[in-house]
Amino acid sequence: MTHDYKSTINLPQTDFPMRGDLPKREPHWLAEWERVDRYAQIQQKTAGRDSVFVLHDGPPYANGSIHIGHAVNKILKDMVVKSKLLAGHRAPYVPGWDCHGLPIEIAVEKKFGKPGDKLDAAAFRQKCREYAAEQVDAQRTDFKRLGVLGDWQQPYRTMDFSYEADMLRALARIVSNGHVVRGAKPVYWCFDCASALAEAEIEYGDKVSPAVDVAYDAVDAKALAAKFGVDAGDAIVAIPIWTTTPWTLPESQAVSLGAGLEYALIEGPSRDGRRVLLVIAAALADKAAQRYGLQHASVLGHAPGKALEGLKLHHPFYPREVPVILGEHVSAEDGTGAVHTSPDHGVEDFVVAREYGIGLLNYIEPRGTYRADTPAAAPLELGGMHIWKANDAIVDLLRQRGVLLAFAKIEHSYPNCWRHKTPVIYRTTPQWFVSMEQATLRETALTSIKNVRWVPGWGEERIAGMVAGRPDWCISRQRTWGVPIALFVHKATQEPHPDSVALLEQVAQKVEQGGIDAWFTLDAAELLGDQASDYEKVTDVLDVWFDSGVTHFAVIGQRPELQQGTASHYKVMYLEGSDQHRGWFQSSLLTSSAIHGRAPYDEVLTHGFAVDANGRKMSKSLGNVVAPQKVMDTLGADVLRMWVASADYRNEMTVSDEILKRVSDTYRRIRNTAKFLLGNLDGFDPAKHLVSVEDSLLLDQWAIQQAHDVQQAVLAAYERYDFPEVVARIQNFCTNELGALYLDITKDRLYTMPTDSRGRRSAQSAMYRIAEALVRWLAPVLSFTAEEIWQQLPGERDDSVLFETWYDGLAATQSSPEQRRYWADLLAIRDTASRVLEGMRKAEQIGAALEAKLAIHADAATVVRYAPAADELRFFFITSELRLDLAGGQPADAVLTELEGADVWVSATVSGAAKCVRCWHRRDDVGRHVEHPELCGRCISNIEGAGEDRRWF
Repeated sequence: MTHDYKSTINLPQTDFPMRGDLPKREPHWLAEWERVDRYAQIQQKTAGRDSVFVLHDGPPYANGSIHIGHAVNKILKDMVVKSKLLAGHRAPYVPGWDCHGLPIEIAVEKKFGKPGDKLDAAAFRQKCREYAAEQVDAQRTDFKRLGVLGDWQQPYRTMDFSYEADMLRALARIVSNGHVVRGAKPVYWCFDCASALAEAEIEYGDKVSPAVDVAYDAVDAKALAAKFGVDAGDAIVAIPIWTTTPWTLPESQAVSLGAGLEYALIEGPSRDGRRVLLVIAAALADKAAQRYGLQHASVLGHAPGKALEGLKLHHPFYPREVPVILGEHVSAEDGTGAVHTSPDHGVEDFVVAREYGIGLLNYIEPRGTYRADTPAAAPLELGGMHIWKANDAIVDLLRQRGVLLAFAKIEHSYPNCWRHKTPVIYRTTPQWFVSMEQATLRETALTSIKNVRWVPGWGEERIAGMVAGRPDWCISRQRTWGVPIALFVHKATQEPHPDSVALLEQVAQKVEQGGIDAWFTLDAAELLGDQASDYEKVTDVLDVWFDSGVTHFAVIGQRPELQQGTASHYKVMYLEGSDQHRGWFQSSLLTSSAIHGRAPYDEVLTHGFAVDANGRKMSKSLGNVVAPQKVMDTLGADVLRMWVASADYRNEMTVSDEILKRVSDTYRRIRNTAKFLLGNLDGFDPAKHLVSVEDSLLLDQWAIQQAHDVQQAVLAAYERYDFPEVVARIQNFCTNELGALYLDITKDRLYTMPTDSRGRRSAQSAMYRIAEALVRWLAPVLSFTAEEIWQQLPGERDDSVLFETWYDGLAATQSSPEQRRYWADLLAIRDTASRVLEGMRKAEQIGAALEAKLAIHADAATVVRYAPAADELRFFFITSELRLDLAGGQPADAVLTELEGADVWVSATVSGAAKCVRCWHRRDDVGRHVEHPELCGRCISNIEGAGEDRRWF
């Protein structure tokens, strides 16, 4: 007689699908978050918390679609914010955008031409504003699709009138504190931008340049030679310089020597039949001589550099005499030990020239051509020629004049504009600077750095080194689309108005109403009255690094939800890529130090950049770009988020289709674990059925303890922002402790025992606790999936897992050394048993483990330890029968398990008993019951009787 016992089995039931189908399911959650305004709900739920953690968003630039680097950055931020929410903090997140600057100008220029072509400056700025707004909207859509929660309805944009006004207020504070100066100083200059650049806007690349040795003939050859104790006779005596920038020679106004260097007077190659003597740093004489075609240097005498100060030299092609001066920047590492000095084009040149009262010539126009009135050097007309073209022309001129001693092409590292990827120069022009020294800004910033937590730790040394060595910050730009340096300067003295701070506030109030055009259209008399005729408005705009650098003032300082309020604990974190030590981290540090005398952040986290499987940067030309939009459309945002969490953000982050596939496999394993837990919680009501941890079966207590241990590790990893450790812990727990052990063992209890039996409810209670903890661990990483799990969990609960804190229901019940030893030994024996059974499977003696009988042969102490659970051990080992024997030596065909202080052997044989059709165990009592001949006695008790009593496994 055959019965259908399917109705007596408690099979898993859940609406949580095995297939995530994330590209289709995630938009549903996005729509729901939008409908209920999930971010606002979270802020309302957490409003009373006594700890505030602000992750302040470094603004991405509002230009172009987001790329994988954007995704990495925003996902890392979101994981930090959500982990802080679960840790019990109030964690507001206000996203922002950088909206001024050259890239937007260029985009608008391509469509409408430069300001003044088709549009006047005001109309041009309006088009820039409209373009930036469009870019913000497009990027915002993609950022939200990543699962990033924030105040997307009210982000900050640096082009908002209120923000532009607060930038001027921040500038006023910095001016008031004595940090702003104006002067002509060498700054990086891009010809394509036609503007000064900041240090952070420079990147280095290889460049081929002409390297020339040029003779500067002495005006008084005999006097120069005499310094070396040599009679020059009618010889030419010259000091050669070495340079890779021949185009700077028209502005050469001195030759610098090292005061403490020793110089040699050597025989040089003759010129037009005349003897030539050359002054070279003694340490470089042989190398220089070889460049000039001489085998070695024939030294006639020596003299210190300081003895040559004040002597006059002929410019190599102008009727200009240039002095010999002394500079600390001159070394004997390369070249000739003599440096041609042009204060127009070098920081050291500018400094040393100023000491000697040497002024500027300003021959170079903003676009890189020589001014029309640049002196000619017959037959060379330089006026209107671009400097890069002039290099070859000047070399030819030097050769014609007989003063070119050596010429070569060299490849070297050279500064480039990070936007245009074109070479830049130093150009000395009148600019506005934040001084590093005038009001001890450098010292304040360096002190502030020490009070910040840097993650990784090397960030502190890196930014400290940059701040220690950086020049004054040039904050002025000669552009149209930017916040003006809204100062009035005296026409005669070029000094700022003495009431500049108060005037800046008045301008800020106007900008708050009408935007930056309020300054450009302002009649100075409106604010200055009768003084207006003596002053002119500054038309330069602020460096965009100033825009983003004052977000601590214009965003955190202005939005109440980002401030400390009455909370007792308050921290601000900045999180960006590693390039921002010289960018936003530094500009923010300097402005905050200038305004508040401290750093704007308590913690700074730095991440690396995404590269392909071969370690190459993402590039359209290489075809190795991994677009986040494509990943979300094919695999889902949660898979992308898991990749970000799994990758070591402290270094370069490798991504490829193959890597994402592996991440997707890991995601599926975690999802399947969640599905199993949810399926077996069908019909479980924690209000009615939750078994206390102390009353739970021993195995369930063990599982809860394992979850407790994992939670401790996961929470600690979140606290130190070690997201790869979070993922690894969760993955290993789902795969090993749960998937390969606990869930496999408890299937029998869950499926076959009576629905309301203690054994089944105990397992469900453990699974409920584990699921409650797991969903919270996952929430910062797999935000969509966690919400989906949360909705499927039984019991009364709030609408979102993000309203919660870490789960506190994992009581540590088995933390004693004896208890841990109990489980460690039992698991070691189980591993041995698995190997024994696997050997039988390979030998085709058995199929499933339930077809085997297991025997454990142990010493007396081990037998005594496990004897109370002996009747249930078979369930732990998932075999139909298990015998616990006292070993009298090594049994035949047994496999050894070496325990601490004991040896245990495991052997197995094939069961000859009949198979129970309900539980699939092979038991000798199958067939003994007339009405249920296909069932074992245990199953009969479970469907008709009181049910089995399980206490251990």
